[in-house]
Amino acid sequence: MLTLPIKKKWFYMILSGEKKEDYREKNRYYRGRFRMYLGLYRCSPEEEWKKRKAVVRFRNGYAATSPSFTAVCTIDIGPGREEWGAEPGKDYYRLQILEIREG
Repeated sequence: MLTLPIKKKWFYMILSGEKKEDYREKNRYYRGRFRMYLGLYRCSPEEEWKKRKAVVRFRNGYAATSPSFTAVCTIDIGPGREEWGAEPGKDYYRLQILEIREG
C-alpha cells in the first residue's frame, strides 16, 4: 500500500469530507512512486495517467503511531483548487478521494 504523509490541516479536512482531493508536486520523486505503485511502467505514455485507482494510506506524521486513514483514490494530473492548497496555474498529481475505508 502506498503511504503518503499529509499536514494536519488537510488530514482533518479530508476526514470531515470538506476536502475531496490531495495534491502532490509534479516531480520525479512522486512520478516514480506513483508509476511503481500503479504499475505504469507497462503502459504507453498516452494511457499513463487516465484516472488510475489506488488505495492510499494518508498519515499525519512519520511515526507508525501517527494518525492515519486509508482511502480509495483516483490519480491523475491537472490543476488543483486554491482553497485546498494548490497554487494557481500549476499542475499536480491529483488524488481524488472517492471513499475513506478506515480512519
